[in-house]
Amino acid sequence: MGKTWRRAAVTVAAGALLTSGLGSGGTPAAAAVACPSGVESDFNGDGVRDTAVADPEATVDGVAKAGAVHVVYGGGKGSTTITQALDTIPGAPERGDQYGYSLAVYDADLDGCSDLVVGTPYEDLGTAPDAGFVQVIYGATTGLGSGKAVKEFLQGSDKPLAGAAEAEDWVGYAVAAGKTSAGTPFLLIGSPGESIGTVEDAGSFFYVSGTAQTVVGVSQNTETAGAVPGTAEQDDRFGSTLAATPTHFAVGTPGEALGTVAFAGGAAYFSHTLTSNSPKPLGGLGQDQDEISGAEEVGDQFGAALAMVPYRASGATSTTESLLVVGVPGEDLATTVDAGAVQVFRLTASGTFSQLAWIDQNSENVEEVADAGDLFGKRLTAVNTSPNATSTATTTKVAIGVPGDESSEEHSDKGGVQIVPLVGAPGASDQWIDPGYGIPSTPAPRMLTGLSLAATPSLLYVGMPYGPAEGHAVYGFPWSVTSGGAPTQTIKPGEGGIPATGVAFGATVR
Repeated sequence: MGKTWRRAAVTVAAGALLTSGLGSGGTPAAAAVACPSGVESDFNGDGVRDTAVADPEATVDGVAKAGAVHVVYGGGKGSTTITQALDTIPGAPERGDQYGYSLAVYDADLDGCSDLVVGTPYEDLGTAPDAGFVQVIYGATTGLGSGKAVKEFLQGSDKPLAGAAEAEDWVGYAVAAGKTSAGTPFLLIGSPGESIGTVEDAGSFFYVSGTAQTVVGVSQNTETAGAVPGTAEQDDRFGSTLAATPTHFAVGTPGEALGTVAFAGGAAYFSHTLTSNSPKPLGGLGQDQDEISGAEEVGDQFGAALAMVPYRASGATSTTESLLVVGVPGEDLATTVDAGAVQVFRLTASGTFSQLAWIDQNSENVEEVADAGDLFGKRLTAVNTSPNATSTATTTKVAIGVPGDESSEEHSDKGGVQIVPLVGAPGASDQWIDPGYGIPSTPAPRMLTGLSLAATPSLLYVGMPYGPAEGHAVYGFPWSVTSGGAPTQTIKPGEGGIPATGVAFGATVR
């Protein structure tokens, strides 16, 4: 496969300072007195959640696919646009950078204001095309990016990340961030194109810990804190996907070969417990294991999508476990090729796992029907709305992207989103939305609905970056939405101070 990969299985079509905060467009975010702790995705510290929406294919200063990130402040306090054309953002717009290809949010410096993590895996560094890098843009009471200088994470002899910038490392292809159960901030940075020795595209990830931002690189050949499951092999693409809770995190390896079965896929899961700054490996998952349903098949891509939420079993007095959801978009169901499936695993504090569910569109009482090329499970996002209480079907849910779904030959690859409980029978309370049925966008071919998903405790965000330009938007649905139900929030170019121009608005949301 070599170095030509972008997103396997689906080919996606691809200023001035404000008075408060950086960017262009919109009205300034009102300053707060102090950043309040505990409010997730609150960049300006006013106690109201804010939303970041990326258009990684946006044209900036005439440069195609340079990429832009739009930040919408909650409470009607305006918006701001972040690009590498700003004096306060390192770098410059370059063709194909795709700034904002991945996003994450966490409080990196524990000042109470959330900070924005922007991944740019196709950034050229020196003579190394698509080496990639990550920026942390700090929140402040006067708006995102108006306080501390941007922190960059890139490879090089004098840079924060280990190793050297090399062609097509894709640093920042995936990012995830949060706080451990001990309250320590962490950032995960995927580099699926990293060569390990002479093994191309074996992949790695970087673990950034604490306010000191101590960095360690981890590959499948790392044994600092115990052996990482698997062995670095060509095209493994370890670090393609990431997911985390305060107690665990998981790393996807969708290119993993199991025996002679190419691209069968796998995933490894870790504890945030550190030894010599390196996280502790707990175990690996793959369909060649007796405890896991299914059989390894060419192109299954187990681990092509991951989601994770805290889990508290009935009778437990604390939340020390996690539910890990693994997408297997290339799964064949009998003779239905690439229909896709999702598997749910329970991870204990000690590191053991058990499979809780296998979900596909042929599962009992699940809406819709599995068809060839649906790619059910290509994207995932999950929520636990009550992490400090016993987990139930009402509080723990997963949204499953099905970008290849079609309701008619006229609307091939229109796509859709299946919302499924993570506790109990998948078909007991699942719901379905797609363009024209809940999503207020005219149905059309190649909309690939379900490729952009994000979760907050109150809303499921569905980005619509593809299809007719007038339909490009981000829609927020309550997690309790019924099939075909309407969104309660819409973020759209040309509204609320967001520039009307754009190419793939909503490709990534946080």
